[in-house]
Amino acid sequence: MSVPTPDAPAQRGPRHEAVPKIIEDLSYALDGTFTAEEVREVVEASWSELAAVSRIPTYLPVLTSRLARQRLTAAGQADGRIVKTVPELLFVCVHNAGRSQMAAALAAHLAPGRVHVRSAGSAPTGEINSVVVEALAERGIDLREVFPKPLSDDVVRAADVIVTMGCGDSCPVLPGKRYEDWDVADPAGQPIEVVRDIRDELQARVTTLLRDLAL
Repeated sequence: MSVPTPDAPAQRGPRHEAVPKIIEDLSYALDGTFTAEEVREVVEASWSELAAVSRIPTYLPVLTSRLARQRLTAAGQADGRIVKTVPELLFVCVHNAGRSQMAAALAAHLAPGRVHVRSAGSAPTGEINSVVVEALAERGIDLREVFPKPLSDDVVRAADVIVTMGCGDSCPVLPGKRYEDWDVADPAGQPIEVVRDIRDELQARVTTLLRDLAL
C-alpha cells in the first residue's frame, strides 16, 4: 500500500511516523477482508479520536492499533465478512473508565471463550479509573492494558446484546439487538469500599445475563 509522505515539517513527528506503519501492518493482517483504503480511514479516525483525550501521547500508536483492529473486526462481523463464533456483548457507559470496563472484564472472566466482549463510552476519558483497576485486581482480573474507547456504529452493529449504563440516548437503537439498561452507580470519585459494592453488583448482573444466554 502506498501512503503519501508529507514534506512539511509540521506534519512530521509521532503521527507522521506511526500512522502509515499501523495502516501497513493492519492492511497486511486483514488482507482479503478489508481494502487498504478502508483500513486507512479507520486508523486515521481512531488516531484522531484517541489523540483528543489521550494523556500519554507515547501510548497513542499501540492504542490506535488496538482500537482500529477492534473496529475493523466489528465492521467485518456486522456485514458478514468475518463470521461470529460466539455471542457479542457490548457494555456502554459515559466515560468507558469504570462501569462498562468492569462489566466487560467480568463477563470475559466468567465466560472465557464462550462470549466476546467489547466496551465503549459515549464521551470517553483518557484513562481507566485507578480504583476500578484496584477493585478488579482483587478478583484476579487485570485491567492495566485496557483503555477508554469511543462508541462507534460498527461495534453496535456487531453486538448481539447491548448493555447501557448512564449514557442516555447516545447509543443508537438498531433492530434485532437485545438492549438492557442497568441502573448502576458511577464509581468516579468513590472510595474503594464503594467501588467494591459496584463491582459486586455488576458481577451479579453479568452472571444473570450470562445464565440467561445459556453461557
